[in-house]
Amino acid sequence: MIESTLRIGRSPPKDDPTLGNNMCDQDHFEEDLKKYSRRDIGTLAAGVGAAMMLPRAADAAEVSGSDVTITTPDGECDAYFVTPTTGAHAAVLVWPDIFGLRPAFRQMGDRLAESGYSVLVVNPFYRTMKAPTAAQGASTSISDVRPLAQTLSAATHTTDAKAFIAWLDAQRQVDTNKKIGTTGYCMGGPIVMRTAAAVPERVGAGGTFHGGGLVTDQPDSPHLLIPNMKAQFLIAIAENDDQRDPDAKDVLRKSFAEADLAAEIEVYPAGHGWCPPDTRVHNPEQAEKAWGRMLALFERALG
Repeated sequence: MIESTLRIGRSPPKDDPTLGNNMCDQDHFEEDLKKYSRRDIGTLAAGVGAAMMLPRAADAAEVSGSDVTITTPDGECDAYFVTPTTGAHAAVLVWPDIFGLRPAFRQMGDRLAESGYSVLVVNPFYRTMKAPTAAQGASTSISDVRPLAQTLSAATHTTDAKAFIAWLDAQRQVDTNKKIGTTGYCMGGPIVMRTAAAVPERVGAGGTFHGGGLVTDQPDSPHLLIPNMKAQFLIAIAENDDQRDPDAKDVLRKSFAEADLAAEIEVYPAGHGWCPPDTRVHNPEQAEKAWGRMLALFERALG
């Protein structure tokens, strides 16, 4: 099963207060699968190979990656840290989707490092289990990974963000004179916004890709934190997410404008989950567009 549609601006079920507003649901799974799926089951099973097919920049830096452990207020987080082999660079903190830290996100981290960044890709579910947390990657049933995401909250997002950025700033491969960027996919979208608000003096750019729960009717809605941020933003919205909550993008535009923060907010003609290369709705053309816009943002905002 693929990563299915998020409801960007709706509240969680009343009987599930831990769910939050940034979770994948399955209400429209069959409809969206027929419209957006670009892979058969056999191709999906080769998700690791698909992740390795990401384009490589002609001037790509040589990079080196390793598994690392980061101490947080709640325990030890396993993560993947990859950087150019020489020098110190602006850091980027990557929050994966509901399927967690896996080969596809390691490959995305490698590719970003090849563009000259020191990249940390975290396991957001470290409190419960080490990565990989989805047995079949992006083909894992949402019902299997939903309980993991239910363990997270606005509070854990914030404490983790502070711990991960402090860890990055202590690494010799990170240039602390440059701002930090952060990106998030699916449930990682709201975490990006909370990261930018939690450490505003360090975070200079944020990118959310088919992020859910950016605008909700709850008091902890991520968009309410925009006045606390100092980062420029890229918000890439899935077409089917926008169809279900068309007002969210307008609320975001208004909120960023009132905070006098630059924000590129666009609906992409692609389904929820189109960016990671191991999902059945992966759209290479639109994923490359989003990747290019992210690199342009980082070049402007991170120094």
